[in-house]
Amino acid sequence: MQELKLIGPFSQLLTMDHLPEKGPLGDDRLEIITDAGILVKDSILETGTFKDLLAKHYDSIESFEEIDSAVVAVPGLIDAHTHICWAGSRAADYAMRLSGKTYLDIANSGGGIWHTVTKTREATAEELTDVTIMRANRLLQRGVTTIEVKSGYGLDLPNETKMLECIQQADATADADLIPTCLAAHIKPGDFEGSPMAYLEWIIKVLLPEVIKRQLSHRVDIYVDEGAFTADEARHYLREAKKLGFEVVVHADQFSRGGLDVAVELEALSADHLEAATEEEIKRIAASNVIPVALPGASLGLGGNFAPARRLLNAGASLAIASDWNPGSAPMGNLLAAASILGIHEKLTMAETLAAITCRPAMALRTSDRGILKKGMLADFLTFPCADYREILYNQGSMLPDTVWKSGKRVVG
Repeated sequence: MQELKLIGPFSQLLTMDHLPEKGPLGDDRLEIITDAGILVKDSILETGTFKDLLAKHYDSIESFEEIDSAVVAVPGLIDAHTHICWAGSRAADYAMRLSGKTYLDIANSGGGIWHTVTKTREATAEELTDVTIMRANRLLQRGVTTIEVKSGYGLDLPNETKMLECIQQADATADADLIPTCLAAHIKPGDFEGSPMAYLEWIIKVLLPEVIKRQLSHRVDIYVDEGAFTADEARHYLREAKKLGFEVVVHADQFSRGGLDVAVELEALSADHLEAATEEEIKRIAASNVIPVALPGASLGLGGNFAPARRLLNAGASLAIASDWNPGSAPMGNLLAAASILGIHEKLTMAETLAAITCRPAMALRTSDRGILKKGMLADFLTFPCADYREILYNQGSMLPDTVWKSGKRVVG
């Protein structure tokens, strides 16, 4: 058990507390404590002004972490959609894209996801674990303390389980928390002799029971789009996965429509991408509890449209923003920069953008103990070297946190 510690004072502390789970947010909704402190033990015991916390708990405080410069503290960032466990490079794909080839053109010519599958299968478990830890640590340096990580570059029994085991091992080593998702339903592998539905049946009957047996993941995802799986195939797959006890999420409406409807019908935790969503789909997801996850990194990497974040919020939907860090469509891997850029393009308030990378993605991952700085929550937070929280997004990802704290321990800075 950790000792009782008072950390601060912070010029500003954004708690991200008392915000609605859905709909638009004005900046005036942000709870900002000035000259603030955080009292922590194994979790947050109290927030308030540093002076008041010191006076109230002086006799029981066992240690201090004094901040002697102007800083703004915010909850640890949560990246709810990444693919950081992979081997190889897709720089050649990127060059082809710059010359005018489409995502599907590249996949059909031997690049794309299948290229990464080949390289990931060739990698040893040690190599995959090391590279996953490296990328998780890079995200941590940028303030991300919770990271969802998908499989999906193995696409057979030994390699999908290898990926999930590597994610599990990386989680045990990295300071950030890694949450694994089984994305075996990424594409039908090129070496599978059978239909896409036959491949999904194989996942249901062979792979997912093994995932359960080894306790490798409690979440599954499926890519619904041209070149991947149809809406009807996804409906069947997700129904069967839910029967096995899995929580479900969907890669939806990136290039074509259909996946979002599946996510709503199957009551998925989230529908991720949504660049192709129309007003009809926006109304449906707003009327549901499914959380839209915008992936601006993929829009930047592909030179495509952004998810309709403004219209989603105005319709009454929630909104999370994730990096989608992957070797093909989203190689940047910078959550704060991608969120800042989406914010200016979609005219999101600072409160909406900050909520989309803290408290709202916590709901998409069903991690109710983080994303907000208040009593009982994990003491996951970071500080930025400024006195005004607006500087964080204004600098569009170029301002890095000077300290990052995980469960009350300083892990960066």
